[in-house]
Amino acid sequence: VQLVESGGGLAQPGGSLRLSCAASGFTFSTSVMSWARQAPGKELEWIAYIVDDGSITHYADFADGRFTISRDNAKNTAYLQMNNLKPEDTAVYYCAKDWFAKGPRGQGTQVTISS
Repeated sequence: VQLVESGGGLAQPGGSLRLSCAASGFTFSTSVMSWARQAPGKELEWIAYIVDDGSITHYADFADGRFTISRDNAKNTAYLQMNNLKPEDTAVYYCAKDWFAKGPRGQGTQVTISS
């Protein structure tokens, strides 16, 4: 299992970022995928999951309405669109090959929200 996150960076409050997760080493199109984040000094926090065909998604309360999880099975890639970003969204963001980011994760991508 290999997961490579990208798309992080510095954004201003109220801005947007789109994270990508390139997957390999397993059958992506039959796998549930999820996103989670970890802020400095805090525990890993689950964000959302998406089922294998993309027909069902589920979000943590803080993400509902601001974040959108999606996937492109032809590209073996999962995405996390983040809008109306807040300083408290600053964290390292990870994708994972399971429902609640308990399993194998990538190396993460840093997201920093600051003016």
